[in-house]
Order: sequence, then structure tokens, then C-alpha cells
Amino acid sequence: MVNLDTITKPIFLTPDLAIGGNDVLLLAGPCSVESYAQTRAVAAAVYHHGGKILRGGAFKPRTSPYSFQGLGLEGLQILRDVADEFGLLVISEALGVEHVPLVAQYADIIQIGSRNMQHYPLLWAVGETDKPVLLKRGFMSTIAEWLAAAAHIASRGNERIILCERGIRTFETATRNTLDTNAIALIKQTTHFPIIADPSHATGRADLVLAAARASLAAGADGLLVELHPNPAAALSDGDQSLPLEALPQLMAQSRAIAAAMGRGAT
Repeated sequence: MVNLDTITKPIFLTPDLAIGGNDVLLLAGPCSVESYAQTRAVAAAVYHHGGKILRGGAFKPRTSPYSFQGLGLEGLQILRDVADEFGLLVISEALGVEHVPLVAQYADIIQIGSRNMQHYPLLWAVGETDKPVLLKRGFMSTIAEWLAAAAHIASRGNERIILCERGIRTFETATRNTLDTNAIALIKQTTHFPIIADPSHATGRADLVLAAARASLAAGADGLLVELHPNPAAALSDGDQSLPLEALPQLMAQSRAIAAAMGRGAT
């Protein structure tokens, strides 16, 4: 039986970069990798503003089968190429067991999305890797169910687990989801897991992302997973919730200010 209380943080991504330590981290990039030029533009902005981790989707779980499903292997190769150019780490999502070896080859962190939080064979597969795993909370899942999903990963030997609060479905329809900052505070107080927030999916509105990011950091989040796009109006997925590159300096400045107020750094 896995004892989650023995799982310790921080999780070192490199010898000099850890999540769950004193510094809060920004994981930023496009929802979907659409092209080399688009992804490189985002990576350059992340690098120039002090970010260390590039996010991007190569395999996309879309509600409609007719929506853009991602570039697959080509997307992973683009992510790796531009990240290496700027010295960034990569986080990308594995949709199925068959994707795990491929994502592990190109990404530094494997993401498990909200819809797959209870896809147990996928959890077991990433649990058998040595890569850090970012586990998003299911949009209809309780905290207990979320932690049980983390235990499935840990049961296969991988305890390098990062939790991600990305908003839950409630009766409210004004925003895409409802950001559960209570969950961030509770996870910080009752577990040893690092936890980050995804204000992009939590709100579904670019004009609310900065406010949700501030609230998440104030609640104790160890980082932010944020969607950026050079031209959100033309994005092939989630353009409404993607920040333009011009908003990145403000996001970084506000994140650093909130972190400093709590005795933390930000990068």
C-alpha cells in the first residue's frame, strides 16, 4: 500500500530547478503546437522574460472529434527543438498508454489531463517511468479521488508527482470552470505534493487569467500553467483563454510580486 505521506517535495527537474521549493515556477506556452514559427515565438518570449518551462500540446483531447487534434509526433519534435534552442524544459500531455514512451522521449514532464485523471492504465504507465508527472484534477473529481489517482501513479514506483488544480465544473456558467483555491490551500497543508494552478482552463477567459493566477499564488500554489499564443484570435484551440505574448511581462511581474509578499521567489 502506498503511503502518500512519505512523498516529499521539492521535485528537482534539473539540479538547479525544483518545483515545490521556495520559488514558484511558470509553465507557459500554446495550448496546441500549431507550427514551428508559432511555437518558437512563444518559446522566445518565455525565455526572454525569465521562464524555464515550455508547455505545449502535441496530442489534444478535444470535445468534438472534428476539432484540431494536434500534430502528434511532429508537435513533440517542434517542442523539443525550440526548447533546446532556448534552454527550456518541456511539458506535454500523453493521452493514452501508447503515447507515454513517445512523450517521455521528447518531454521533461508528462502531463495527465483532466479527462484522463482516472484512466488507470495510463496512470500505471507513467508510474513506470522516471519522468515527473503533472496530474490535473478531473473537472468533476473530489480531492480524495484526485489523491487516489496520484496513489495509482506512485504504486508503480514513480513518486515525482505534481498536482494541478485546473478548475472544476459547478452550476456556474459565467466562466468555463470554477477555480478551487480551497483545494490549493488544502493540498499544501495536508499533503507533501507540489501543486500548481492552471488559470487558463479554470476561467476560460483571457481577461480573467491574471486575476486567477494571483489568487492561486496567494493560496499557496507552487507554480502556474498558462496558455500563451502569438495571435489568440487565430489559435486552433482555446484561443479565448490564451494570453497574447504582450501580456507575459505583466503576468511575470505580478507573479513575482505575489511570491515576494509570501516570502518566495518566482521564475
